[in-house]
Amino acid sequence: MQLQTIQNKIYEIRGQKVMLDFDLAEMYNTETKRLKEAVRRNINRFPPDFMFELTREEYNSLRSQIASLNTGGRGRHSKYNPYAFTQEGVAMLSSVLKSNKAIEVNIAIMRAFVFVRQYALSHKDLTEKLNQLETKYNKRFKDVYEAINYLLKKDKQNKAKKIEPPKRTPIGFKTDKK
Repeated sequence: MQLQTIQNKIYEIRGQKVMLDFDLAEMYNTETKRLKEAVRRNINRFPPDFMFELTREEYNSLRSQIASLNTGGRGRHSKYNPYAFTQEGVAMLSSVLKSNKAIEVNIAIMRAFVFVRQYALSHKDLTEKLNQLETKYNKRFKDVYEAINYLLKKDKQNKAKKIEPPKRTPIGFKTDKK
């Protein structure tokens, strides 16, 4: 299973990176119904920080954001809200779903979660560095920004008042010819 395919199925919900039951069922080559049955039979293995059920509002919002989820048609989507599994919850699924395919997919998913976490950390570092540079250079160019803003305001005021610039005396030789 490709890393990019798995990364596209990792969502951020309630401030956590999660995968949804129907995506996991597809990867495990099983029905969502069967995956949920296995989870319910072993519910004590899935505390709230491993898995939670989406609210109807969260699910509807998610459906509108994911282009691959079709909205029409009878029976296309479960009448039950999906489960969202954190990285730990996905790891716990490997103890519940014991097929070789489940083990193989779980390894790939763990690698994807680690990659996403590393990317987020490096992205956070870059954002912090950009903010530091912006602060540093904003202080240096504060006078320039103020001068530009002053000139822009002055230009707008002159246009609003339709004030002509003052006449200047020409420089150079004056001739008496008119």
